Amino acid sequence: MNITLRTYVFLDALQPQLASYLATSSQGFLQVPGDACMWIEVAPGMAVHHLSDIALKKTNVRMGEQVVERAFGSMEIHYRNQSEVLAAGELILQQLGTTVESRLRCKVAWNEIIRAITPDHATLINRQLRKGSMLLPGKSMFILEVEPAGYIVYAANEAEKAAHVTLVDVKPFGTFGRLTMMGSEAEAEAAQRAAIAAIERLNQRAAPDA
Repeated sequence: MNITLRTYVFLDALQPQLASYLATSSQGFLQVPGDACMWIEVAPGMAVHHLSDIALKKTNVRMGEQVVERAFGSMEIHYRNQSEVLAAGELILQQLGTTVESRLRCKVAWNEIIRAITPDHATLINRQLRKGSMLLPGKSMFILEVEPAGYIVYAANEAEKAAHVTLVDVKPFGTFGRLTMMGSEAEAEAAQRAAIAAIERLNQRAAPDA
């Protein structure tokens, strides 16, 4: 069966907010700040089971997430040692008979900063997004939507590295990945720049016609 590598992305060190956020919904072993992490998404979704099995049996990585939808299957693996996570990724690529260059390009579907958000707007968002930090009135909100969804974790991690910004929400599953961050206007702009630069770096090693 033909398996498409949609997302293949390595995070060298999970940042504190992102690690804590992922741990709130983790179905498996919890991530901690500083862990190396890899997010992989394939199609069709059921293929992710065999790939997970290979990574877990042949390396010491721990699995934090596995989401199997009909169209897409996603997995998150992590370990303190970067080389262990990279080895697991290479095993998966070998099983697929492909290289990292075959992964899909990351497409930005939405990229915006809402400045000085109103109390009503902030309250509605906080009622919908309950796993991260609360969005505060008067702050600026950076929102980003990408396809495939899994790339959003890399954008979030790189934005947190580069900017003194607060993580409100990140959704790496489904067709589109979504990120919401909060800060001053300058902080939101710094996060936006870092996230877009991260996506551009990813696309330098992705199939040009994807």
